[in-house]
Parts: sequence; structure tokens; C-alpha cells
Amino acid sequence: MNLTGKTAAVAGGTGGIGMASAITMSKLGASIVLIARNESKLKTTLETLDSSKNQQHSYLVADFSDPTSLEAACEKIKNISVDILLNNTGGPAGGPITDANPTEFINTFNQHLIANHKLTQAVLPNMKNQPYGRIINVISTSVKAPLNGLGVSNTIRGAVANWAKTMANELGKHNITVNNVLPGATNTGRLNEIFEAKSKKTGKSIEEIKKGMESIVPMNRIAEPEEVANAIAFLASPLASYINGINLPVDGGRTPCL
Repeated sequence: MNLTGKTAAVAGGTGGIGMASAITMSKLGASIVLIARNESKLKTTLETLDSSKNQQHSYLVADFSDPTSLEAACEKIKNISVDILLNNTGGPAGGPITDANPTEFINTFNQHLIANHKLTQAVLPNMKNQPYGRIINVISTSVKAPLNGLGVSNTIRGAVANWAKTMANELGKHNITVNNVLPGATNTGRLNEIFEAKSKKTGKSIEEIKKGMESIVPMNRIAEPEEVANAIAFLASPLASYINGINLPVDGGRTPCL
């Protein structure tokens, strides 16, 4: 696995899976363009990236919930020759689908599918003019089996997966692959928020809830962000040249379907 000479744009690159992916790909030789809304965190994360192969790392400030902010970032990224795009955005609040306000679906659709689409459109012209292209979307195992208590997320994640598969069919002829990585329970800030919400709702301790989640994973533990990042780095690499249009669970075997 070698990404020397490649440039990877990483959305949500200041924490969790996004940050782990940026660090992993920089160690493989890629130049990284971090995209996130908090400039202070962007600057801090930039310092953690490997530059031993003379990479040039940079960042763009963008809030996926703010169309103006995202448009500005897209205009800037058009001037960068991006080889790898990692679409990655934090998940919406949980809750039963029957309790969801319609605006929650619209806002989440914009923050996930529309944001992914705009970033992808911004990098495609340059990507089509070079012999290499990787678009990787971080979604969820709910694409294969909806998760209880995540009604809005389940709905929008499925839409993103279908968008990506359609994109894969259209872009394969340009030697651009489009794949989805589906993390299961992963040790991120997002998961801690879910634990806290369940703890308040059920009265159970966070440790009890964590152990309960671990018990339904065949490997009997929660993933570390770096383990998901390794799968992303593989799909971004030349080794994955004939893998296109797939949904890859990285969940320790928890998803019940094939």
C-alpha cells in the first residue's frame, strides 16, 4: 500500500474516523487536505500528519450544515488535483422514526447526501483528467440492516448508499472507483454521545450500555477508529483498483446479513 504522490481530501478530518484516516493516509505518503468547520482543530490535526515523504498538507474550513460555507470550500478544492475524496460527516441525533420532525430528514439529507454530492462534483473534473480516482463514503452498517433508535440516520444513509452505487456505475469508465465503508460501533465522540443518550433514557450506566453493545459483536469489542481507517486506506490505494460500488462493513461481524 503506497499513496506517495497522491492527494486525499478528507471531510470531517479533525476527529474520529476522519482524523484517523487522514493520519493513516499521510503515513502512506499522501498529501492531505483536511475539511472541517473548526479551524483551531484543523490546525491542531494538521500537525499530527506525517510529512516524511515531502507531502504538502493543507485545510479548508467548511460547515456541512452551512451551504455558503460548503460552496466556498468547493470552489477552492476545484483548484486542487485531488486523487482521493473521503466523504465523512457526523451522524444525526437518534430517536424513533415516528417521532422525527420532517425538517430533521431535510437537514440530514443536506448535510450528508447533498454535501457529499457537492464535494464530489468539485473534484471530478480534475479526477477525470488523471489516471486515478477514489471516492470513499463513510456511512453505516444500517445500509444493510437498519439500527433501532436511529430512524432519520437509517433513512438518509440508505439514500447515500444508492447515490454512491449509481455514481460508481457512471464513473467506472474513467478509472474512478466509488465505494462505501460501513463502520459498526467505533470508539468515537459520536458513539459516546449515543451511550450518554441511552444512559439518560434507560437509567443504566454508560459502562453497562457499552458492555451490552460489545456483547452483540462476535469479536466482543468496539472498533478503534484506526481499524476503520485501515479499510479506507486500502480502498484508496492502487491495490483496490478493481473494487467498485461495494458496501464494506467494518464491524467485527455484527451485521446479521450477508
